[in-house]
Parts: sequence; C-alpha cells; structure tokens
Amino acid sequence: MSTFDEHCVAELIDANLSHWIELRHDLHAHPELRFEELRTAERVARELSAIGYEVSRGLGGTGVVASLAGKDPARAIMLRADMDALPIHEAASHDHVSTSPGKMHACGHDGHTVMLLAAARMLRELPPLPGTVHFVFQPGEEGGAGAQKMIDDGLFEQFPCEAVFGMHNWPRLPEGHFGLRAGPIMAAGTRFRIRVKGKGAHAAQPHLGVDPIPIACALVLQCQTLCARHKDPVDPGVISVCMMHAGDTDNVVPDSAELGGTIRTLSTTLLDQLKEDVTRLCKGIAQSYGVSIDVEFFQYYPATVNTPAHTALCESVLRSTFGDARVHADIEPNMTSEDFGFMLAVKPGAYILAGTGQQAGLHHPEFDFNDAVIPAGARYWVALAHRYFSGR
Repeated sequence: MSTFDEHCVAELIDANLSHWIELRHDLHAHPELRFEELRTAERVARELSAIGYEVSRGLGGTGVVASLAGKDPARAIMLRADMDALPIHEAASHDHVSTSPGKMHACGHDGHTVMLLAAARMLRELPPLPGTVHFVFQPGEEGGAGAQKMIDDGLFEQFPCEAVFGMHNWPRLPEGHFGLRAGPIMAAGTRFRIRVKGKGAHAAQPHLGVDPIPIACALVLQCQTLCARHKDPVDPGVISVCMMHAGDTDNVVPDSAELGGTIRTLSTTLLDQLKEDVTRLCKGIAQSYGVSIDVEFFQYYPATVNTPAHTALCESVLRSTFGDARVHADIEPNMTSEDFGFMLAVKPGAYILAGTGQQAGLHHPEFDFNDAVIPAGARYWVALAHRYFSGR
C-alpha cells in the first residue's frame, strides 16, 4: 500500500509556494501561442531537471514529458497540463501582465503548468509510489489539437500508461471547489468557413449582379433553424456564426461573402449530423439563388468523455482530500471543447474542473489565474497518484 503524510504535503507546499507563484507569474508575463511555447517548454524542462527528473522534449513540437518511476514498471498513469496562451491583448494591470502585446494566458494554462510542476516536485520528495507517473506538458491546446499531435508522435508508445487524467481551472466554481461528471464533460466541436460566391455590381444596379450578402444572412438564420428544428431538443448542440465579412466599400455589391463559426455537441454522432445538415443547407441555398457556396470544416475536437470508474476514483479522492462540501459531482457538461478528449479517446481516465471563483471568465482580456488555487490543484494530483496505485 502507498501512503503519504498530509502533514508532509502541507510542509512541502509551505516551503515552495512562493516559488510556484513566482513561476506562474513569469509564465503569465511571457505567454506563447500554440506550438510557439519554446520559452515555456525550456522553463518547464529546467524546473523538472532541477529536481532530478530526466526530461523528454519535442513530442507534438514543443511538448515536455518527465516520469517518476514506480516500483512496478508495468503500471503507470499520465497527468497532463497544457502550456499555450491565446491571441488576446491583456487588459489587466497587475505586476505580471503580459509583455507580449496581443498574447496572454487568458485560459489559465500558466496555472495548470505550475500545479503539475508542483505535484511533480512533491511526489518526488514523498515515499516512492507502486507505479510510475508520467507528467505531460502539452502544447497547442487552443485550436491546435496538441494532444493529438503528441499522440501521433508516439506519446503512448514512449510512455505507456493505464489511464490519463486532466484538470482545468473553472472561474464559475467557488475557489477551492471541484466539479466532475462521468460521461461527456466537454463538447465535441468543429469550426467552419462558408464562402458565398456571387457577382459584384454597382450598389445602384444590384439587378446586374448577384448580391451574396442577403444569401449569407439567410444562411445564418437557417443555421439556427437546424439546431431548433432538426435535432432532438434534449441532445445538446449549438451552431454559432461568429464572423461575417463582405465588401470593402459602401456603394458596391461585393463578389463574395464569408461566414465563420463553430458547431458544438456532446456527441460525435450529432456533430457529424449537423455538419451534413450545414453542407446540405448550403447546397440547397446555392441552387435556389444560383450561386456557388463552398463549405470547409476544420479544427475538429472530440467530446471529452470521462470513464465512469475513473470518475468515481477522482470523486473519492476529492471528497477525502477536500471534504464533501467542496465537491460538485454530476456537474453540468459544458459546450466548450478541450483536446484532452483526444487522449480520453485512446485511454480511460477523467478530466475535472478546479474552481477559482473569479469574476473574469476564461478567454476574457482581464482574466488572471487565481494563485490561491495552486496548493489545491497540486494536492489533488498528489492524492490521485497515491490513491490510484494503492486503491486498485
């Protein structure tokens, strides 16, 4: 049986917390976009090497992996954090504000990275585990499918494991609380681009052209009808047209109009259905108006689906570590997408939400990860690793 002393964990947190906060602030001040995480990966590798880990680099481009060997080499789990930032200009005014205009850690990946680094340090200083723990620092979560790229580069072949676990901060949950559920917790998603090719004309003579703008507007409305009337209302799904561009001046009917948006569902089956529906809709409207309409789908993410047994294990760990009042089981699934779903499509495991209790939400220009959550996140990782091997 693998056991650890909570008093020792508390002492390790007290001894290292100021360093972890300083590290988180450094990462926040130097954000890097997907697959550009060179400085971040270097800082992570230095931290791991300094506490005695052998570091593997380059999976998925800028990924970093380190392993804590256990007594039984046949058993292992994988803990994952993401490292990339977003193309958002930071509007906050704290001391560690982004030094890179147009880039910021608006999703808290700097906090995820530090919580996993903190767990790697504590687990190394605590008594050895029966099995191995692989610490994965992943690039390109924000639209880059970095998890899949690491898998394609041989992540699970080089670092075999029984299960994978992930965690994301969640501003809508109170600070220090946790949420989880079995089954889908994050949505499957794809982005789309629709280009309507009409015929330009003078604005005063629209009959001499084919105006793509009202056709594009009709497409927007019909996309909403697909979700309202062409799917089971109890099966969550959303189509959002988030971008529309047409023309360059106010007295010319443009040649074309472009729409961009996303489809989110909790099942791959419904996602595929809605993609087919959008494609069929575009073909029908193109024929009706006598224009050409091209549809492109890209940046696919599968649903993040937790396996029941591993979700139950995580819930048990959270309750025993933090108390029942801070654990929100069967939390409502969210229609945002997360590329940890690629890992859960290959290995069993679970993905949980760590509450930060903040006003500014994820992807907001004033968002800043709540440093007070670092100890709780690190404690969860440590407790999970010990419980996984001792409780099976």
